[in-house]
Amino acid sequence: MYEQALEMIELELAILIRRTTAVTTNKKIWKLDRSAYLLLRRIATKGAVGVKVLAGEFGLDISTISRQAAALEHKGYLHRIPDPLDGRAYSFQITELGTKELKEHKQARLDRIAELIHDWPEEERKVFGQLLKKFNQALL
Repeated sequence: MYEQALEMIELELAILIRRTTAVTTNKKIWKLDRSAYLLLRRIATKGAVGVKVLAGEFGLDISTISRQAAALEHKGYLHRIPDPLDGRAYSFQITELGTKELKEHKQARLDRIAELIHDWPEEERKVFGQLLKKFNQALL
């Protein structure tokens, strides 16, 4: 039984990732890629932060986060805040434009998910969210 459950989880995760990637790469609908969305959402939720902290939170190299943040800065979604104690260090803060794009993108994502699970019982929606959270936390 355990092996069958693992097989099903592995396959369904692969399908989920492929379908999610295919849907979210449609640039006419989604203006932010996954990494941009997650960075903006983190900064909007918890406040200004430096690349070192972001790299630790996302489990990525500082160079990767730096490139992603620089791209968002170039688009006007983030701006740098100098560190008053260390002239070389800085944090990123979300801009009004970044907040607007994040809000629109998040709402589009929520609308799409709502469409997909509109006929699910509320208890299944709750359990699904809890299990996804538990699985994501296990990946840390």
